[in-house]
Parts: sequence; structure tokens; C-alpha cells
Amino acid sequence: MLESPHITRTETQQTAVIHLTIPRDQIRHVMGPGIEELMGVVAAQGIGPTGPWFSHHLAMHPDTFDFEIGVPVSGPVQPVGRVTAGSLPGARVARTVLHGNYDGLGPGWGEFMGWIESQGHRSAPDLWEVYVKGPESDPDPSTWRTELNKPLID
Repeated sequence: MLESPHITRTETQQTAVIHLTIPRDQIRHVMGPGIEELMGVVAAQGIGPTGPWFSHHLAMHPDTFDFEIGVPVSGPVQPVGRVTAGSLPGARVARTVLHGNYDGLGPGWGEFMGWIESQGHRSAPDLWEVYVKGPESDPDPSTWRTELNKPLID
């Protein structure tokens, strides 16, 4: 289930990220290890995380995902392994929240993109998902919340 979408403005947010370009069917295999690596680095550097983790999809291709796994941080990131400094952009975005299992992300994005189009907005090529509440906080998928953000072209 999607909450009612709305338009908002985001501020640029300092982050730690791991950039990945992978076949779409590999996403379930790389997310867990990537999140663990990120959390370990930002904790060791004493800079976070200062909020929930996210995935920032930079380009959407039929067979691959080009994206960053990231977390917001309180200070500059010193690169370690695959972890580097990054940011989420300050932008005018369409936003909604998906309630439920991650299996609903595909249909949820389809519905959300339909709303954006029906409102006459033009969207940028990237998007990001903020995993507000997920399996790490409750095994019951009905309690999970994923914030969907789609930058708009002014």
C-alpha cells in the first residue's frame, strides 16, 4: 500500500556510499553484505549512521542496476575498501511511503510513477529509496516502511 504522494524539497545530505553496477537478479545477494560493510566503516569512523540506509539508483537499465547503497553521516567519510563519500541531492521530489514487503517495490514504483505523470510532472532519471523500517527492526513485513523519492525537473 502506498501513502498519498506529495511534492517536497530535500536538502543535500552527506552520506557514505558503496557504488554498485550489477545484474538485476543479483540485488538480493549484494545488499546485505554492502549494508554490513557500510555500517562497519561509519561506526569505526564515529560518523554514523545518522539515519536509515538507502539505495540511490543513478540509472535504470533493463538488465542492470547502477546504484549506491548508502547511509547519512555526521562528518566527512575517509574512504575504506568500497566505502566512499557521497551525497543525496537537494532537490524538488515527489515522495510517498510504501507499506509492506520489498516485493511490493516494483508495483509500488509503477503506481507512484503513474501518479507523477498524471500530475503533469517531469522526473529526473535517478531515484532513491529510504528503508525507514525493515526486517532488521521487525520480521513482520506488514510493519516495513520504504520511502520512495523521485526527483522532479523544475
